[in-house]
Amino acid sequence: MSEESRSGSDTTTPAAVVEEQIEFTLIELSRACSADVEQITALIAEGVIEPTSRAGQAVDAPTGLSASRATTSTESMVAQWRFSGSSLRRARLALRLSQDLEVNAPGVALALDLMDEIEELRARLHRLGR
Repeated sequence: MSEESRSGSDTTTPAAVVEEQIEFTLIELSRACSADVEQITALIAEGVIEPTSRAGQAVDAPTGLSASRATTSTESMVAQWRFSGSSLRRARLALRLSQDLEVNAPGVALALDLMDEIEELRARLHRLGR
């Protein structure tokens, strides 16, 4: 039996390790996700990812945010937004759900919330030794 048939597959999946301490701007996050800024802002509006300020504090996303309708004050606020490595992972997963499964933004938010809850329950079971 060849090594290839024992391993089950000869394909690899490229992956990048992103440290939690890395911060992205909105533009950098959209580039890292290969997505439009509008797609990322839709995820923000649905609560899929949450920006923080340069100081690391949570910030509220303005409603109806659109790059084509941004005001000077909105642009200034958006320029202050930062996103963590976990936001990058979450945004990529959300975009994959949206594109591959054709799930809309509210559906993506629900799916990710449920996935988070499953992970928390698994961690709790693991801590309890079950």
